[in-house]
Amino acid sequence: MDTQVADTLLGSLIDGRYRIRGRVARGGMATVYTATDERLERTVAVKIIHPTQASEARSRIAGFVARFTDEAKTIARLTHPNVVAVYDQGTHGGLPYLVMEYVRGRTLRDVLAERRRLNPDEALAIFEQMLAAIAAAHRSGVVHRDVKPENVLVAEAPTGGVANLVDSVVKVADFGLARAVEASAEEDGNQLMATVAYVAPELVTEGRADARTDVYSAGIVLFEMLTGRVPYDGDRPIDIAWQHVDRDVPAPSTLVPALPPVLDELVARATRRDPAARPADAGALLTEVQAARDQLGNQNSHTAVLRRVPDEQPLSQPTMVVAAVRPAERPNWARLPEGGQRAGRRRATSPPGEGDLWSRLGELRARVMSDRRGRLAVAAVVVVLGLVAAVGGWWFGAGRYTDAPQLVSLTKAEAEAQAARAGITLAYADPQYDEKAPKDSVLLQDPASAARIVKGSTITLTLSLGPERFPVPDVVGKEFELAEADLLNAKLVVAKGAARYDDSLPAGVVIDTNPKVGAEVKPGAKVTVILSKGRAPVSVPNLVGKSLTDARTALTQLGLVAVETYKDSDKPKDEILGQSPADGTGVEKGAQVKLDVSKGPPLVVVPRVVDLPCPQAKQVLESQGFPVAIQFNPNAVVRFQNPGENSQVPPGTQVTIGCF
Repeated sequence: MDTQVADTLLGSLIDGRYRIRGRVARGGMATVYTATDERLERTVAVKIIHPTQASEARSRIAGFVARFTDEAKTIARLTHPNVVAVYDQGTHGGLPYLVMEYVRGRTLRDVLAERRRLNPDEALAIFEQMLAAIAAAHRSGVVHRDVKPENVLVAEAPTGGVANLVDSVVKVADFGLARAVEASAEEDGNQLMATVAYVAPELVTEGRADARTDVYSAGIVLFEMLTGRVPYDGDRPIDIAWQHVDRDVPAPSTLVPALPPVLDELVARATRRDPAARPADAGALLTEVQAARDQLGNQNSHTAVLRRVPDEQPLSQPTMVVAAVRPAERPNWARLPEGGQRAGRRRATSPPGEGDLWSRLGELRARVMSDRRGRLAVAAVVVVLGLVAAVGGWWFGAGRYTDAPQLVSLTKAEAEAQAARAGITLAYADPQYDEKAPKDSVLLQDPASAARIVKGSTITLTLSLGPERFPVPDVVGKEFELAEADLLNAKLVVAKGAARYDDSLPAGVVIDTNPKVGAEVKPGAKVTVILSKGRAPVSVPNLVGKSLTDARTALTQLGLVAVETYKDSDKPKDEILGQSPADGTGVEKGAQVKLDVSKGPPLVVVPRVVDLPCPQAKQVLESQGFPVAIQFNPNAVVRFQNPGENSQVPPGTQVTIGCF
């Protein structure tokens, strides 16, 4: 329930001119009020942006207001009977607002909520006026970006009320407003500012919009008017948005079997997933709609209401079959302003005095043909006219045409050079990814090669972007559900690999991917995620500095296996120099622990001291780091030594000498 009790704007005066009288509606971006323009004494509508929209962009509010003002100026210059006019703009309390034409009536959303779905003649009558408004914007270079029933107003007819929808005036609102908010949102995350039920595929995949984006959204609105529902639903907005990318919009007749095939064709044309396959803009679609409406009028001009089906019937059953209203039967005030109505056929009438004219021409012919020079002149004229006709026929039939050159597979530079030689102008469609065509080579051309084209005409080329590749998202450290969502959003296939123990990440968290994070992959590639099993159950002890025997004993008690590697060191033999994994690391039972074991200090050679005086021999040995033990007479001559001369012993080995 919409209450106005806490609305502080009610009764306030904006800009010293607009007195707020009541609240009409509240949407996702703004609230609409009725107000009195006290200067011109007329009722207007005031749309003011929500404080939340401004607060979300507080750091960029100046730019947001500037963009909002620019969009308002653009739309104010857009004058059309089916466009809600913009009179003024400004800011109130720091919030941008628009002053617009007040339309007495209700939104198309309200009509559909009441009626559920519309008859074909009513739907097409509303659709024509919608397209007329959007086409006027497209001609001015404005893209609506948010076409939906909430932005379509069904005004009261001059005859009163909106019961007869065929005679109602339709007005489209909010041109440019979505663009102003979207431009600010792009500075903070490139958010998608569109209603997902009506969003075009290219807005979801590439974030770009043009006139064909509005054509797609309008086609979804026509589908909803005919069937009473939108084509896709889902639990999350992102699920609905991606259905527009991955699926074709179903034919309305699959839900309402009584609908004519021409309506299926209209919806299919407007909602092609490839923008290039849709009508170029709303004006082109309007022409097709008018032709379809004429066709329905010709086929059903004498059809009466056949039957009604109670509301309890399933949605797939038709509510009624009705006569289509011929476009010429619409009242003058509801007809379209830009060529929407066909001109009547001209009646052939004979001017007065036609018999006298033919008589005078006959007399002139007789006089000319009776003279020889006259006959020669006539013959010369006939010959000249024949030559002109022949040359003209050749020119219009063949001379002005040439064959389109073969440009596919050429590089862009090569194609431009060949087109210049052939006198052909080139235009470029949106480039496309291709697994085989190199980047910047010509992927497609329209018209195709060898097609007959007028000299100097334009060929549209589609260039290749090369193979589509993008990096694997960084999902390490995320729980599996979040990692899976990120990978699926990147159009990748997710698989689980064998989980591993990890000392730093808890169980259930991604610790690695295959291919690795940042690796370039194609859409649809499989990415295997490795999850953590948490910390391993056995903690490796600190073994550095212990003897090999003690280390083996400690590891055996923990169920771990020692793997030893001996290294040169000045540490004592069999002392543990290093270990892997490091102490404190979690491992499973049976895991190997690599140990670096000291070989002991390198051996040294014992010098010869036999036959030297005992004091001198002691001095020699001690100078080389050998402790000396003397036996017998310390002042005599050395007669033997142990270890013997040239023996290799560990440093610090004691040498015993015998002196006598």
